[in-house]
Amino acid sequence: MTGDPAARRALISALVAAANGPDPMPELCRACARELDVPGASMMVMGDDGPAPLAWSGEVGRRLEEIQRTVGEGPCVDAHRSGAGVSEPDLRAPRPGRWAAFGPAAVAAGAVSILSVPLRVGAVRLGALTLHGVAAGDLGHVDDADAAAAADVAVHAILAAQSGAGEGALGEDLQVLTDYSATVHQASGMVSVQLGVGVGEALVRIRAHAFVTGRPLTEVAADVVAGRLRLDR
Repeated sequence: MTGDPAARRALISALVAAANGPDPMPELCRACARELDVPGASMMVMGDDGPAPLAWSGEVGRRLEEIQRTVGEGPCVDAHRSGAGVSEPDLRAPRPGRWAAFGPAAVAAGAVSILSVPLRVGAVRLGALTLHGVAAGDLGHVDDADAAAAADVAVHAILAAQSGAGEGALGEDLQVLTDYSATVHQASGMVSVQLGVGVGEALVRIRAHAFVTGRPLTEVAADVVAGRLRLDR
């Protein structure tokens, strides 16, 4: 895209069509990658216990969202908190002090450049849409307004998915958020009892174990819940 209004209308039309499909969230990520001509895209929603992966276009996107879920930092977290786009053209040489845990893990997962755009409605922030590249500068051609337009379509898709849900429930297309949160919450409660610590500290212990062992947070949490893993004091 070049910022041309007609091209942007075509972009939005293609993304809206994807969002109205039978599997809207993953299809929207795949359409973002295709229409913006980038290797991959993913989305997260920020919950009470940190970023929760919502959808992705491929394996690298899934791993990026898992890493941010595990370490609690990264471009999507910063974009959500700041309400502005966050980019890094080369994760192998980021600006000093940026994402000491996320950066190396993201490169190992196959992402070298990254751009996150907040998902927001007015002052309300829901999460972030993230585009990634597999080489330095891979995202240099992405127009900021096109990325923001893609984020707007994603916000409307999330709100539409939630519009028919009952009070206190998530829409069917957002159930993956429940799956992530429920397992982590249950594991935090179990570790809290086992170690005699608060739930917050238990979550920190689980995250630390996931980071040190290089495993996704939800995978470690699932092992705790299933009794396959018991954390030491």
